[in-house]
Amino acid sequence: MQIPAESVEDYLSKVPEERKASFKKLFDTISENLPQGFETQISYGMIGWCVPLNTFPAGYHCSPGTPLPFINLASQKNFFALYHMGIYGNTDLLNWFVEEYPKHSKRKLDMGKSCIRFKKPDEIPFELIAELCKKMSPKDWIEIYEKMLNRNK
Repeated sequence: MQIPAESVEDYLSKVPEERKASFKKLFDTISENLPQGFETQISYGMIGWCVPLNTFPAGYHCSPGTPLPFINLASQKNFFALYHMGIYGNTDLLNWFVEEYPKHSKRKLDMGKSCIRFKKPDEIPFELIAELCKKMSPKDWIEIYEKMLNRNK
């Protein structure tokens, strides 16, 4: 289930009413805890935080001329999805998150390569997500991204 939206405010207004408060709290947690330099926009049909082109003119290699994605947040049919590219690109950060998760939630971690799924909106570990968001600056993300690109050449 993708929410068609033209702006972040539009997306937030279209989240189902019974999930709106938890989704907004997750959005606010991310927004308030990311280091300065990320911009919020609609990205790939979700709310996204990215490194803007004026900071990283090369942009995203998969879609030239677009900002470098970092975090995306979506309200899906059965869960909230938080895509954190830093976890995908930094094994130390991934290991930290996996180790910390059980300290903040009774639920089993439901995660893919960069996607963390929250099926119970009232059981989101907001403090852990806040801490995760603080751990990587735009500069850090650019360095990791460029290393990953060079490794794949």
